[in-house]
Amino acid sequence: MEEISLKAQELFSFGNFTVTNSFFLTLAVCVFLLAFAILLNRKIKIIPGRLQCAAEMGVESLLNLMSSTLGNVEKARKYFPLVATIFIFILSCNWFGLLPGVGSAWIENGGKEIPLFRSPAADLNFTLAFAVISVLVTNIIGMAATGVLNHLGKYFNFKGPIEFFVGILEIVSEIAKIVSLSFRLFGNVFAGEVLLTIVSFLAPYFIPLPFMFLEIFVGMIQALIFSMITLVSISLFTAEGGHH
Repeated sequence: MEEISLKAQELFSFGNFTVTNSFFLTLAVCVFLLAFAILLNRKIKIIPGRLQCAAEMGVESLLNLMSSTLGNVEKARKYFPLVATIFIFILSCNWFGLLPGVGSAWIENGGKEIPLFRSPAADLNFTLAFAVISVLVTNIIGMAATGVLNHLGKYFNFKGPIEFFVGILEIVSEIAKIVSLSFRLFGNVFAGEVLLTIVSFLAPYFIPLPFMFLEIFVGMIQALIFSMITLVSISLFTAEGGHH
């Protein structure tokens, strides 16, 4: 049975820059999504084909979901690129981590055999980076919508001791959101990898298939949760600006 490592393993390095197996698969996902976007853009027609129909249905479904959360279509279209990018990228990373060869293609490094690919979300650095980006960007959106001083006033309020304490709680809440987003995604994906590794070792062939379908579903749900939490934060931070 292969060794289960909590952290991503180093493949090679360029000076001080280390390329891990999770980062390597992240690059592969980026190349795939870029190639898919170029292909889809070239195939756009007035009478859509199957690929264009599937893409349009996905976009429309996500826009409807965002419209119901944000309250209007204009705001949904404005913030669609951010939310859709988070959802599609995390979903692609989760599903790429389930492809044949991920975890079973090995290379030798330092006298040890390590997997060439590892699911990006099974690396805490990946999930933590996405969580920080989500929290920072949603706060920047809040500043743009309601004003910098008005938005920061939620965190730094010196009108009284109660208001000051509430502001401290808001700061703690944003920090807790980073921790929650990063560890939820990392924990679910890493646990899924460990489960599939153990099941495949104990009972290979067709036995792991139900667990594989379960992980496909979990990967989609985790991507949806991450993007929806980002969307709800945008809705809350821009609510005051939307009334003026």
